Amino acid sequence: MAVDQLAAMSTFVRVVEAGSLSAAARAIPSSLTSVSRQIAALEQHFGTPLLLRTTRQLALTDDGRLLYERAKSIIGEVKEIEAALARDPRQPSGRLRVSSPSLLGRLVIAPMLTEFLRRQPALSVDLLLVDRAVDMVEEDIHLAVRIGRLSDSQLIARRLADIRMITCASPDYLARRGAPRTPHDLTSHDCLVFSDTPGSAEWRFADGSRTGRKFRISGRLWMNSLDALVGAARDGAGIVRAPSWQVEHDLAAGRLQRLLIDHEPAPTPLHLMLQPSRLASPKVRAFVDYLVERWRRIDTFSAPPDATRRVDSHSDI
Repeated sequence: MAVDQLAAMSTFVRVVEAGSLSAAARAIPSSLTSVSRQIAALEQHFGTPLLLRTTRQLALTDDGRLLYERAKSIIGEVKEIEAALARDPRQPSGRLRVSSPSLLGRLVIAPMLTEFLRRQPALSVDLLLVDRAVDMVEEDIHLAVRIGRLSDSQLIARRLADIRMITCASPDYLARRGAPRTPHDLTSHDCLVFSDTPGSAEWRFADGSRTGRKFRISGRLWMNSLDALVGAARDGAGIVRAPSWQVEHDLAAGRLQRLLIDHEPAPTPLHLMLQPSRLASPKVRAFVDYLVERWRRIDTFSAPPDATRRVDSHSDI
């Protein structure tokens, strides 16, 4: 890519983020004429309008939005290359953007960051806690933690663990109501259900098939906060189902007891995702290696992590 074209793409990104050509010119800083010429040159080069200009604001065309997303990623990678060439190659540096499901991020990922930052004094971390699949290119995310089977993608995936869903209850509840011996017994117990919409509840258990079988349960308490449900289970309100990493300490301390072990469903994979172009980045590699190292110690119910591979099918990696 020609240097002047890269500069024009950088200017285009600044225009989009500033909201106008004049604001971008002040921020760069540059002349308004120079900014306008670079945008016009890009439109001529790609043969399509990129911006819709009105008297009050700028709007992106569909092609302009595509260029903005890609250009932002390219410029970020160029900056990483510049930083990598200028720094001590033995010490990762710069800013790392990581996304994670909110509960997993708050309870597991966030507590790990203090030690990581202590080990890597030239790095800083932005942790984004969101319960959705982020667009790693558009949102400039270096690494994303994702739970569940993966769809087709050109991303690279490092399998961290297999998360098991644990059915459990407090000793107090079990002393009062007894322990279920089969999933069918749950219809006569007080089950604590994680859902945004109370109604008919079902939990999946193993039945010898690949996918398992859904069993109807008796939902006595419904919440859209799994954290709060686990707290209610500790207090004796009923039986809860939660990820192994969330209840591990309660089980070890005896505050909760594991139930229906022989009927537990197949585990759910947990992956760390990254773009192929960032696989060689020292700061990305440092975080991947650190997270894999730490994860081996935190979940006694997990399977060991697998190697790093490209995600190109719906199969487990």
